[in-house]
Amino acid sequence: MTRLETLQAALENVLGSKLKHLVSDRGEITITVSADDYTEAALALRDDPALKFEQLIDLCGVDYSNYKDQPWDGLRYCIVSHLLSVTQNWRVRLKVFAQDDDVPTVASLNDVWSAANWFEREAFDLYGIIFDGHLDLRRILTDYGFIGHPFRKDFPVSGHVEMRYDPEQKRVIYQPVTIEPREITPRIVREDNYGGLQ
Repeated sequence: MTRLETLQAALENVLGSKLKHLVSDRGEITITVSADDYTEAALALRDDPALKFEQLIDLCGVDYSNYKDQPWDGLRYCIVSHLLSVTQNWRVRLKVFAQDDDVPTVASLNDVWSAANWFEREAFDLYGIIFDGHLDLRRILTDYGFIGHPFRKDFPVSGHVEMRYDPEQKRVIYQPVTIEPREITPRIVREDNYGGLQ
């Protein structure tokens, strides 16, 4: 039995019915759990001696609308976490989908892995995903007055407002975006005899 097969068997055994989906592809395992089982599954992944995922390496949001440039019929917002077991020397990718597309909410994993703190703040800031139970959920990359969530696929490329310093008022002001959207087509120069080819 390979290490990947051993990990897969341990995940299936420990998580049982909490495991909604498991994919083993390209030497990696991705598991999906429901939002209701998210915290319990995370605790089992961390605490069970067969798994021992002591470290959360990364956590990010994903907007699945127009996934692969096609209409998506499932839930829109997903949280993807990458976990590492130093003890067992293996990794797993944990996915959970927020149940409500209008107000995407999942439980915070900050009490399970303290490294989740700033990752969850980033996902909140960029995707608008709310992490229930997070003690300091506020923007981390955009300005506090920023409107919207810039990594959502329906967010306008130019944004909603722009910020500039006004020398008359001697302060920073916000105003509606004044940039005209335009499509830039690169100029292509073709040579008939490029590189000596006929």
